[in-house]
Amino acid sequence: MKPSIVVNQRSYQLPSEPTVIVCIDGCEQEYINQAVQAGVAPFFAGLGKSGTVLSADCVMPSFTNPNNLSIVTGVPSSVHGICGNFFFDPEQGAEVLMNDAKYLRAPTILASAADAGVKVAVVTAKDKLRGLLGHRLSGICFSAEKADQAKLVDNGIDDVLRKVGLPLPSVYSAELSEFVFAAGVMLLETLRPDLMYLSTTDYVQHKHAPGTAGANSFYAMIDRYLQRIDQLGAVIGISADHGMNAKTDALGNPNIVFLQDILDQQSGIAPARVLLPITDPYVVHHGALGSFATVYAGAAHDLARITRVLERIPGVAEVLDRAAASSRFELPPDRIGDLVVLGDRLTVLGTSASKHDLSGLTVPLRSHGGLSEQRVPLLVNRVLKPFKRTALRNFDIFDLALNCAD
Repeated sequence: MKPSIVVNQRSYQLPSEPTVIVCIDGCEQEYINQAVQAGVAPFFAGLGKSGTVLSADCVMPSFTNPNNLSIVTGVPSSVHGICGNFFFDPEQGAEVLMNDAKYLRAPTILASAADAGVKVAVVTAKDKLRGLLGHRLSGICFSAEKADQAKLVDNGIDDVLRKVGLPLPSVYSAELSEFVFAAGVMLLETLRPDLMYLSTTDYVQHKHAPGTAGANSFYAMIDRYLQRIDQLGAVIGISADHGMNAKTDALGNPNIVFLQDILDQQSGIAPARVLLPITDPYVVHHGALGSFATVYAGAAHDLARITRVLERIPGVAEVLDRAAASSRFELPPDRIGDLVVLGDRLTVLGTSASKHDLSGLTVPLRSHGGLSEQRVPLLVNRVLKPFKRTALRNFDIFDLALNCAD
């Protein structure tokens, strides 16, 4: 039997060969399908014969932070506590980013593996995830966004730009994700970590639909780096934090429901607060607009009326109270609002029109957050041993790669 660790009541065999887990941010499955059909993704095309091709559901809301943390902890948000990029912190009485590791309620597989003597490396595109992914990690952990600031004492590595051989990329670029893969290849060729986690950014997916030239070029780039990682002998597990959909009408105009404006116009109810968990420091490509919102009622007796108002709005798919949303989506009830509101496949939810800067939307709006962005790829470059196939989740990827890869 291989040595193993138990993390959040799940057992993981320690890697006997380098294992690389990749989270392709915003990877709607059709992106890979179209790149394969275009003949620009031979690695992905070959997985059907030499590996394993599955699908899974991501956690809700289908945003970056909760899903990356679910992947690296192997459990849903109800256990690890990260339920959005942004939330209302009752202790501070303020809306805050969930980037601080103090909000994390569970250990990561990465830190636990490092504690067991495994050589671990983490490279993430945006720096917002670095603190969470690297929580209590004894190993390498840095972001492409701030690769020039990486230090041996803080990040486990220095001189990253020279070692990778690429310039510091813009945070709003395809090159930010390419830097993640180039860094992963560099680490595998030089330091050869036993376990590595690579997490990209969805800038391209927000800008380009599946099958377009921009999307196919991006996935061709990913394919080339994955081929190299595969050639270096690594087990590769691939999933995504969420999918992506157009959020427009037939003319390409954004389909936006401004919930705060609607609630503010209702007479006879106490002022309510609408919060958008998609909010993060990088809003140029989505304008802080996604298909999941929470509402904090000003008075408990107004909940039923607020619910009725929201349910009648075209584009609103569902309105759930805290108990129903926490149970159905496995969310921590103390970190969501009194109500959870879901937009339909073509609709995003905003607060007030005056609070969203859409000047950065130079192409038709594409975003995520709802149930329509929940289905994502689950891929391994090995044939898997038989395993109990329940409803697969993206956070099963460590289990498949470490426990089931033949």
